[in-house]
Amino acid sequence: MQYHPDRNQGDKAAEENFKEASEAYEVLRDREKRQIYDQFGHEGLRGIGFSGFRDFNDIFSSFGDIFENFFGFGTGKGGRERSRKGNDLRYDIELTLEEAFSGKEEEINFKKWAACEACNGSGITPGKEANICTTCRGKGTVVRSQGFFQLQTTCPACNGQGRVITDPCVKCKGHGKVRIKRVINLKIPPGVDTGSQLRLRGEGEAGDYGGPNGDLFVVMHMKEHSFFSRKGENLFCELPISFIQATLGDSIKIPVIGEEELHEIRIPQGTQPGDVISVPELGMPSLSTRHRGQLFIKFIVRIPKKLNRHQKELLEEFSMDEGIKGTDKIGKLFRAK
Repeated sequence: MQYHPDRNQGDKAAEENFKEASEAYEVLRDREKRQIYDQFGHEGLRGIGFSGFRDFNDIFSSFGDIFENFFGFGTGKGGRERSRKGNDLRYDIELTLEEAFSGKEEEINFKKWAACEACNGSGITPGKEANICTTCRGKGTVVRSQGFFQLQTTCPACNGQGRVITDPCVKCKGHGKVRIKRVINLKIPPGVDTGSQLRLRGEGEAGDYGGPNGDLFVVMHMKEHSFFSRKGENLFCELPISFIQATLGDSIKIPVIGEEELHEIRIPQGTQPGDVISVPELGMPSLSTRHRGQLFIKFIVRIPKKLNRHQKELLEEFSMDEGIKGTDKIGKLFRAK
């Protein structure tokens, strides 16, 4: 108590003494550390990773409320329970790619603990008051002697509140909270993706002892699309084409997210299997800008497994026009190497 920081603001000597006493307690309270210190001293403690405390915050983070329990100060908490923010809630929602593109309004409903309207969250019958706790006399803590120390703990009779409810609210049975069903009209902006979260402040559960409500986090999940896949703002698809289209080039129409009519795509002449083209501004909208991502199209060239006589003749004629048979051409390439 003599060297406690609350009594020695800015005193470096007191700080060092307090840190030394705290380190001694940390060693003494741990049987393993005591044995190591007895055999090897400070160097042995460093060998197991204990190098002391850096500052007061380091000490308090290690011991929690021990200084409050022993001395009644040091952790920033008073004798009574302070107001606490309510729990946050999570709501998961699934969207199609089309819904994520255009945005959506959806009604969601969920259950949560809310402040009792009958008693305004106090837990007391309206018109009545709580009585002073006779055990702690309204302090919220009790002091017990333990050896040379006086141990201050939370009052077990009133749970640290300093008062006892003798006339509990009929609706909430003295809890101050009731379970309700909440319905919200949610507006989902265009461009959300899997993992995107909407935070609705104050829509979580009611706080304790007059604390604020928690928040509601709505988490998005995208359903799998039959044609498109997505990475961020870009869309990807695979487009099957014939080897004739790949060779000669062609114009075809494909569906595009966000457009009712088919969009015309140009297949370049001489397209090879696996070639990819990109079309700007045909991807998903950005949440932060007005721009859209790109659409990447991968061409899958299909080779026919069966040909009629006329088709075979045409291909043979094409082969003759090249002036060399396929097998001869491969042999020529090897000989050239």
